[in-house]
Amino acid sequence: MKKIVVLDSYTLTGDDLTWDELKKLADVTVYDRTKPEDTVARCVGADMVLTNKVIIDDAIMEQLPQMKYIGILATGMNVVDLDAAKRRGIVVTNIPAYSTASVAQMVFAHLLNIVQRVDHYSNQVHEGKWSANADFSMRDTPLIELSGKTMGLIGLGNTGMATAQIAKAFGMKIIAVTSKSELPEWVESVSKEELFKRSDVVSLHCPLVPDTEKIINATTLGLMKETSIVINCGRGGLVDEVALAEALKAGKIMAAGVDVMRQEPPREGSPLIGCENCYITPHIAWATKEARVRLMEIAVKNCKAFIEKR
Repeated sequence: MKKIVVLDSYTLTGDDLTWDELKKLADVTVYDRTKPEDTVARCVGADMVLTNKVIIDDAIMEQLPQMKYIGILATGMNVVDLDAAKRRGIVVTNIPAYSTASVAQMVFAHLLNIVQRVDHYSNQVHEGKWSANADFSMRDTPLIELSGKTMGLIGLGNTGMATAQIAKAFGMKIIAVTSKSELPEWVESVSKEELFKRSDVVSLHCPLVPDTEKIINATTLGLMKETSIVINCGRGGLVDEVALAEALKAGKIMAAGVDVMRQEPPREGSPLIGCENCYITPHIAWATKEARVRLMEIAVKNCKAFIEKR
């Protein structure tokens, strides 16, 4: 019987999902979290290893000759040395597109929070400020209508297109930096420079590669309108956080909403923590129960397919 080790289960399962279906396929050992120094010891004897954020590099593979399969419980594959795995004949799978709808939803959760400030006003009402107000309507922030504004998307894969469709439903104009040649007639392909100049909202949906690392930087932020908004529910490394913090503090852009950061969890002194008009959620865009159920189901199917082929 195959032996499977799950190295960091908790962010996926929480308290509401189980690995029961996987346990029907193999002898499964589940760890909520694994420190780097414990990785090898926990994987000894395992044919198959599932990981989300625990790194499995060539040095670790060398110590685990029995390991023949690595299942990444995420879309990104940077936690595994793919060249080393290929050289050693280890099969590696990931789970793309499971959270498309959830991430696109979070893009607009951030955007709507910024333009409508629902949480801010709800808190004020509960604090009694509306009750003490002289008028029937009370506001102390700008309120912004999205219809007619321009949404600039960097990357137009599954999540980028899902975000574009929501933006279109709000009556926004859609422009994009994309390698795709065939686009819907309502999406305009533009250069990176033009996107930053024209967009009222810039949303990041590209992979993190050398060409896109810190694509939000002092130069690109300098091209943007003072009323513009940056949304990052993609990868933390897409943003130069120091430059973004400085742009927000100087009023060069209006606001930012981010669900991902370069260091997670952020360390003390992170430039965006405490930065006014920067709204931060703790990497939860992917984590709706529906998306996690899909992730779990695909992970089990991947394992089953590998076991049956063996």
